[in-house]
Amino acid sequence: MTDAPDLSQLIKSYDVRGIVGDNLTEQVARAIGAAFADAIVLPDGATTVAIGHDMRDSGVALSEAVARGLRERGVDVLHVGLCSTDGLYHASGSLDMPGVMVTASHNPAAYNGMKLCRSRARAVGENTGLADVRRLAEDYLATSIPQATKRGSVSQREMISDYGHFLRSLVPLDDIRPLTVVVDAANAMAGYTVPAVLGTAAGLPALPLTIIPLYFDLDGTFPNHEANPLDPDNLRDLQAAVRAHGADLGLAFDGDADRCFVVDERGEIVPASAITCLVGLRESARELRAGRQPTVLHNLISSKAVAEQLSAAGATPVRSRVGHSYIKAEMARLDAVFGGEHSAHFYFRDFYFADSGMLAAMHVLAALGESDAPLSDLLAEHNPYAASGEINSTVPDAAAASTRVRDAFVTTDAVADDFDGLTIDHWDVEPRWWMNVRASNTEPLLRLNVEAESPAVMEAMRDAALAVIRGN
Repeated sequence: MTDAPDLSQLIKSYDVRGIVGDNLTEQVARAIGAAFADAIVLPDGATTVAIGHDMRDSGVALSEAVARGLRERGVDVLHVGLCSTDGLYHASGSLDMPGVMVTASHNPAAYNGMKLCRSRARAVGENTGLADVRRLAEDYLATSIPQATKRGSVSQREMISDYGHFLRSLVPLDDIRPLTVVVDAANAMAGYTVPAVLGTAAGLPALPLTIIPLYFDLDGTFPNHEANPLDPDNLRDLQAAVRAHGADLGLAFDGDADRCFVVDERGEIVPASAITCLVGLRESARELRAGRQPTVLHNLISSKAVAEQLSAAGATPVRSRVGHSYIKAEMARLDAVFGGEHSAHFYFRDFYFADSGMLAAMHVLAALGESDAPLSDLLAEHNPYAASGEINSTVPDAAAASTRVRDAFVTTDAVADDFDGLTIDHWDVEPRWWMNVRASNTEPLLRLNVEAESPAVMEAMRDAALAVIRGN
């Protein structure tokens, strides 16, 4: 028996993420598969797990290693092959089985990882089974994987056509006005899913869309730019192409295509909170027409406009912690129709309470296609305030830095809460502003977000907060 390895830097709060050949090997993936079987799949009474992978070079080998671990514990495996993360969620939801998506999302080429879910795409996070998977995987690497009496079977199934048909049924686009759309796939999974959903690659009828593709060739080395649209540098090609083609909008997807970022007809980046407002209001209106009271979740980094506009429209906005496992669990508990995060994760009750970048994009296309106005006009009312975006500061002691922020900015007019990090709210008194500081789970970073009623107030509070955080 050898000492158990420490997988805490690989298996994190929400998913598995590591460097291939370093802390993520086929042996480790096999142990994770076996641990997933024993910690979640078998106790839940499931018998089959769907496994998909993105376009990274290591995806097939790691998928097969996960499958070996599952099968050694007697669990059957259904390989759905190349897919986006929301494609895997669709497989899990429509087939009612747990799933493993082999992906490192937006991380650079050296990385890969996994996102795990229970049947019906229910999230697996640190507090909902992922910590147990980690402990078991560490044990199996130190000893051996116990072999089931009967080895699980393996089969394959193509799901891209079913996925495309399902999304088209949720947001019909046949009757919208013609739109020209630039899509930056970053050589990642949107290059596979966009033609299948918005085009005719999966046998669906043509839509009134002219798609101008950027970097649709699948290449896990990301030869043009990283598949991380949260970094504005990775949106520059999209912005330039929208302007050059006179397009109605641009869409950018991350590596596994579960997030979607939007650029308007001017080439300006649309804040994710504005999309949360737009889609949240569309979904709320649909609920109200059906005689149901809509609930919409938003994480606490979202703009104040989200809760204000949803409340005014008759919906019930609910604030959530940051992170997909928290939002999915809360959405299911509250039967929320929609949820949005500042990081451009958008969640839908009708998509198994899971996130789908493609479905969010389709809502934007539908809203724009039903209007004669340009996208910038359509979204102007949903973006009334000035936001800093997330700013990371490297600090030796995140807790001490947060305490300095609390001491500096909490007053009788500024209310503090510790729901997720430290939020200080000065919105009820002029000048109106709020800020949040949250420590990273894995790095010595403190993340700052500031929003205010005007750019001048936001910039002043942002700079003052950064000076306190960095000890200037």
